[in-house]
Amino acid sequence: MGQIELPLFRVRGMYFSGTGTTEKIVTTVAEGLARAGSRAEDPEAAACSFAKAPDINFTPPAAREQVYRFEPQDIVTFGVPVIAGRVPNVLLPFLNTLEGGGAMAIPVVLYGNRNFDDALIELRDILEAQGFRTVAAAAFIGEHSFSRVLAAGRPDGQDLRIAADFAKAAAAKIEGLAAEAAGQDGGSGQGQPLHEPVEVDGEEPIRPYYRPRDRQGNHINILKVKPKLDAAKCTKCGICVEACPMGSIKPEAPGVVDGICIKCCGCEKKCPEGALYFDDEGYLYHKTELELGYPERKEPNIYL
Repeated sequence: MGQIELPLFRVRGMYFSGTGTTEKIVTTVAEGLARAGSRAEDPEAAACSFAKAPDINFTPPAAREQVYRFEPQDIVTFGVPVIAGRVPNVLLPFLNTLEGGGAMAIPVVLYGNRNFDDALIELRDILEAQGFRTVAAAAFIGEHSFSRVLAAGRPDGQDLRIAADFAKAAAAKIEGLAAEAAGQDGGSGQGQPLHEPVEVDGEEPIRPYYRPRDRQGNHINILKVKPKLDAAKCTKCGICVEACPMGSIKPEAPGVVDGICIKCCGCEKKCPEGALYFDDEGYLYHKTELELGYPERKEPNIYL
């Protein structure tokens, strides 16, 4: 009787990350999943095998001009930041082009210590609608894009350890699903893991985008706020041009935001000269209120 060939899953991360915090979590989970799933210490007990594939960074505008297609043998750790309690609306047209093809997905959102609201359930539903099978999920915390104080330095070492443990648990769940599928198809090794969408926190129907307010309950509108440039500090190095995920800073005018600004603050935080800054009164008020209102350390939410 011939040896059964174990199903091989390709593991990759896929992320949008203006300041690198979402990238850090997604790559940690994807790499940990591939390592944990290799089961090198006990290969005979494994129901499947895992191999790391290249990650996909769709932060640059050009990367979102492609159509990404996946297959049932793919496992994608898929991460986006939370903006106003939701999946960033500027990403929706791109996300709707994804072709999941029956691949497994692990939706991950990263928020700045306030709340992830409905972002995770929204991302899960988007991936399911695009043909992915969500098997695990997580909400992690990263330094808030507006601030260097709110969740400063996160994700930190403790967060990354939690991410690595989450990857091990997700790998074990996927192996269990693969073993169950193999049992149902007579042990041929050709079956696909059974699937129920992972249960996560959030509300359906999805609630409106979070709207910042002052202490009297008045709405603070920062939608059109953009960073300004201190031309005396700018060396025209072009780092901000590369950092802007919306392509709103042109090479011929470094530091000048001339287009959509989602306030990821990648340009401001990555500028080595501190030449970019915000001075809008409402923006600064909201930033201070966030720093004062959410000083406690929040911990990741894990769903398996």
